[in-house]
Amino acid sequence: MFRTAIAGSLPKPSWLAETGKLWPEWKAAGPELERAKADATLLWLKVQEDAGLAIVGDGEQSRQHFVHGFLARIEGIDFEHKVKMGIRNNRYDAMVPQVVGPLRLAGRVHATEARLVRAHTDRLLKFTLPGPMTIVDTVADRYYGEGKAGRIKMAFAFAELLNQEALALESDGVDIVQFDEPAFNVYMAEAAEWGVAALERAAKGLRCKTAVHICYGYGIQANVDWKATLGEQWRQYEQVFPALARSAIDQVSLECFHSHVPPELMRLLEGKEVMVGVIDVASDRIETPEEIAETIGLALQHVPKERLIACTNCGLAPMRREVAEAKLAALVRGAALASERFA
Repeated sequence: MFRTAIAGSLPKPSWLAETGKLWPEWKAAGPELERAKADATLLWLKVQEDAGLAIVGDGEQSRQHFVHGFLARIEGIDFEHKVKMGIRNNRYDAMVPQVVGPLRLAGRVHATEARLVRAHTDRLLKFTLPGPMTIVDTVADRYYGEGKAGRIKMAFAFAELLNQEALALESDGVDIVQFDEPAFNVYMAEAAEWGVAALERAAKGLRCKTAVHICYGYGIQANVDWKATLGEQWRQYEQVFPALARSAIDQVSLECFHSHVPPELMRLLEGKEVMVGVIDVASDRIETPEEIAETIGLALQHVPKERLIACTNCGLAPMRREVAEAKLAALVRGAALASERFA
């Protein structure tokens, strides 16, 4: 049977945080909040297992945002004086922290949730971290300097810290460490020039599987509007895939279903495992097993079946919980149908 996984995030329950938001406010504090985060993590682990996913994760339940959740444990970042900044090439504005000094980890970042999930499942465990280029695009810099040189210097500084946490996650029993790099689809030339190199620095020395997730964003309106401007063919992957094919990264997660990505671009990832997005995160409609099997069949024209993993296009964080649950179940049913059809 085709392996199944999610890109990373899942909706936070309404008793944990605000719903339908990328930067939700927590509904508790202190020890009560930490207990609620753990409860939500175990709840979503059970949902993933019940759905039949082969590869599970923590659903990013302990992070307010997929980038800022990692940054919260880094010295040299000022969260008290956030500033408004356009991110993803000014696609939308966000309130972001500022880099004000040398970067250093204040301690472990995700040990609690990684160890919690590992203790409660024997399935393959994937853990997600933001990629260095995407972090650089989601903070304001007051220390490393303007222009490309400053961005590169800051990216590699973050890559070193990501590497420290990734190596620790491997020791916690994580099977796959995935770095999320939506910025690769925005700054394509820079991604190929130095972004992949920074990604490899973040993954240096890992013996577990390594992955990178590159998508067209969560199903928020700003991303939907941006995708409407990209034309009949979305060829952003074409610039970065050759660099990734030459890299040491094991897996690449990409958007496929309901996108305008030419499927033949997957051929540029020869030798890599490909997590093919078969679930649309920008729609509440639940995919049918037939639709999912058809998407897998399309991908099989370009990816060997032993290297294909059926996945979601992106994270499901902004969705309603019941929609996300139904999409997880549909993902597994569609993968099972594809396994029968393309055995």
